[in-house]
Formats: sequence, C-alpha cells, structure tokens
Amino acid sequence: MNVIRWLAIITGIVALAAMILYALGYLSIQYTNADSRPMGTAYEIDTLDRRDDVNVLFILTDTLRSHRLSTYGYERETSPTFDYMASTGIRFDRHLAQSSWTKCSMASLWTGLYPQRTGVLRSPHGLPEDAVMPAEIFREAGFRTAGIWRNGWVSPNFGFGQGFEVYERPVPTPRARHLRVENPHIKLEGTDSDAVDAAIEFLRIHGRERFFLYIHMMDVHQYLYDTESALFGTDYSGIYDNSIRRTDGIIGRLLTHLVDTGLLEKTLVVMAVDHGEAFGERGIEGHAREVFRETTEVPFILSFPFRLDPGLVVETRTRNIDIWPTVLDLLGLPALPDTDGRSLVPEIFSAAAGRKLDDDLVGVTHLDRGWGRIENPSRPTIAVTLGDHRYVLQIGTGEPDDPNVELLFDSSLDPLERESVLETSPEVLADLRVIADEYFESPDPPWGSGPTTVELDDMEAAQLRALGYAVP
Repeated sequence: MNVIRWLAIITGIVALAAMILYALGYLSIQYTNADSRPMGTAYEIDTLDRRDDVNVLFILTDTLRSHRLSTYGYERETSPTFDYMASTGIRFDRHLAQSSWTKCSMASLWTGLYPQRTGVLRSPHGLPEDAVMPAEIFREAGFRTAGIWRNGWVSPNFGFGQGFEVYERPVPTPRARHLRVENPHIKLEGTDSDAVDAAIEFLRIHGRERFFLYIHMMDVHQYLYDTESALFGTDYSGIYDNSIRRTDGIIGRLLTHLVDTGLLEKTLVVMAVDHGEAFGERGIEGHAREVFRETTEVPFILSFPFRLDPGLVVETRTRNIDIWPTVLDLLGLPALPDTDGRSLVPEIFSAAAGRKLDDDLVGVTHLDRGWGRIENPSRPTIAVTLGDHRYVLQIGTGEPDDPNVELLFDSSLDPLERESVLETSPEVLADLRVIADEYFESPDPPWGSGPTTVELDDMEAAQLRALGYAVP
C-alpha cells in the first residue's frame, strides 16, 4: 500500500475520532480559546436593548445544585463550561429556585409568579392558555421560537409549550454501550446529546433569523456519565459530579457550534436550573421532598454577546421568578404581567460599579409534599429566605403523627444550615412568620383562575416513571 493511501487512511481515522469526541462533548471547551466575542462593559449591557440582532439561548439543566459547580466554590473541577461563561458574564451568587419539584418550579420560572399564585402544585396541574409565557412575547416580537425538552413534567399538555413554534422532545438515539453498562438504572431514552443535536439542526435552519431557543437538559437528573467524565469516583455523590462534568461538556459542544457559526457574538445565553439535589445531609436524598438549601440553591448565569473582564458577581439574593423579568428588560421587550419577580438590572449595574444593594430580596420556595398522590391531603412546606436567615415551615395534616414543624437557620453562623436557631431568634422568627402568612394569602394570578387539570395517558405516565417519579 503506498504512502499516500496510508496517509489518507490515517487522516480519515483521526477525523472520525475527532467527530466522535466532538459528538460526545469532549472537545467542548475549545471555544474558550476561540471566543470571538468582543470585549464589553456596563455600557454595552445598558445598550443591549438598542440592538435588533440579539438572540436568546436558554439552557435549563435539570437537578443541578449550585454547591457542586467550581464557579460556586466547589473544590472539584466539575464545570469548565459553566465556569468560563460565568467568568466572562454574570454569576448570581445566591440564587433560589421556587420549588424542589420540576413542574412547580418551572411554572414559577416561566411566569414570574410564586407557586401559590400559579396553583401548579400537584401532579395533574398545568398552566392555562390564558397564562402569558415568555415565548409568546418573543414570538410576538418576531423571534423564531423553539423548545427542546426531555422532562415529561414540562410537556406541552401541562401548558409549557405556549408561544413556541416548535416544542418537541428530541428523537432519542441508541446509547453507546459504555453508557448502558455504567448506568444500568437509567430508563429514560436518549441523552442530552440528542437535545443538542436537535438544537444545532434548528440553528442550521433558523440561525440567520432572530431566535429564542430553549433546551431542557436531563442527564444530571439521571446521573448519566461515561468513561471520559468518570473523574470523581463511583459512589452516589461522585457519580453525580461525573454527570455534571459530562453535561458541562455537552453544553460546551453547543456553545462551540455558536462560536464556529458566529452566533455567540449576537446571543444572550441564559443558564438556569429548576432545583438542586440532596445527598443525605438531613437523612434525605434526591429532590421533590423538602425545601432546604440542598434542593433550592441553584446556579444562574448570564452570558452576553460580548465578554466582560472580569466577570461580574451579583451577591444579593435573587430568584428564578426574576429571570424573565430581567431578560425581557435587558432586551427592551414587553414585561410579563403582574409578576412576583422583578428585573435584576439594578443589581447588575450595582455589581458593575462595585457596590452591593442593601435591599436583599425575600425569597420563597414552596412544595406540596403530597404532589404525587392526588388521593392524599395537601401537605405544603415553604422556606422563606431573607438576608442570612431561612425559615422553614412544614404544615402537617393535623394528625398526631404529622404536626406542623418550624425551623430557622442562620447561614452567617451555620453556612450548611444544620442547626435551628428558632429559640434564640424570636424577633427574626416573628418577622418571617408574617411573610409566610402573607405568602399563603397571595392574590390570584393575572389570568384570574386556578391551574388546569390534566389527565396523563399511559405513555406520559410511563415516561415520568422512567425519571423515577411515583406517578399513579
């Protein structure tokens, strides 16, 4: 065989290997060395609303706890992509999800309303057609809108597809053998690579138009990892970190595509999370069971069509209900109606000026612990955060074995919030009780009615069971 033919074969093998690695996300952070976005300042943030070419990419990573990302201080290097986007954009340091269960949390995130107002608290509940969603605002403003989702709790029958021209689950491809072997508990078909493939195809078709693209990632929820991301051990906690590293690479592959096509320099990237995950800190594992810090403190990162050097950190309390009021304000688009959230633009400019606002936002997280069993009575629990304090109220059924429980934590003294200071802080307790009482008396939503009721068909129920949820 002549030398030229050998070189051709070798070149082909190398190219194939590169394609495989690229598809798996392991060349994912190459964009950090090829980021062509110009440098920017607070002035460019302030004038973003004057541009008519800014797209929005919304990446929602399901079940990602902020304490497990390097950019939030974690000692393991789990998140080079998140870290880079934070270092050239804005990281919100104390960000709160509004529930530890996906559907309840996402209903609040999309509408800017607390769970008590959306009414989406139990498994049959959905958002009604009268609810105004960000995708509707983007579409009305001329954006092409697409949603790619892998979690059945945000399926269109629950009202989450409103405003999207395309709102679909990506076509699953067979998993590589090493994924199946190392993750025998995984039952949900496909991986986040399928979602990114679908996103890249959307960008191939509509990337020259102004777009709003939402991608809901699920591999961290499934603890899915592989040989390349198996860096942190094989215990429960280590596998979770491995999964974050793998998903971080898959997100990097999408951002690399934006670099290669020149889209990153005209795209606002919004990186958010629906809830976190517990690892037995209080004898509880997983999520959708309680509302402590483990399952409610989540990442939120904004990355602009330009780089900030250094990146900004907003240190005051922020919330998922503030995300879309902020993004719409930055782009000069109409606001969502009557939200509980507010634009964080003042916090952003204070951070740019090196100041911290004194008025810390009140944050509320809400979970009905009976959400999955409609035949069971409601058992709400809420957490009210203000400053360094978190007040947790668990409302029981009134039976002797299920009383109301109150807890109060002071993170300035106890960063992990393990020891209640209920007895030693009566004035703080009284103030937060008032906020809790007012929360339960919240007004009706802008659309004036409660949630819709949705019956799951057998396929939908099976898909949710594949995520590990107890669905009747």
